[in-house]
Amino acid sequence: MKHSEGFLNIVTDAKTRIREVSVEDARRRTIANPDAILIDVREDNEWEAAHAPGAEHLGKGIIERDIEARVPDKSTELILYCGGGFRSALAADVLQVMGYTNVWSMAGGWKAWREAGGPTSAAEES
Repeated sequence: MKHSEGFLNIVTDAKTRIREVSVEDARRRTIANPDAILIDVREDNEWEAAHAPGAEHLGKGIIERDIEARVPDKSTELILYCGGGFRSALAADVLQVMGYTNVWSMAGGWKAWREAGGPTSAAEES
């Protein structure tokens, strides 16, 4: 996907303040910490097509509104992913502003997950 210069600039800026994790490390972290939450921030139609098993869906458009009700403990480990790692970086940045202290963005997003052979689920299965 071709992204606009303005969008890439804000993503690059956000990435100076957030931590990224590889697909392999994301999978390892969620296994090692059963309280860690994998959050898919993609659009509803992307989620419905397929997503990582066990992931929760909080689209980027609503995550700020709904995160505190879903995850009240701001020290909970959160690993966010989107299609390519851009929207999740922006969402991770905002969650840190909201006081979440253990937030990660999965580098490469869903594309990297699938390329790494990560398991997938359809929305009806989860």
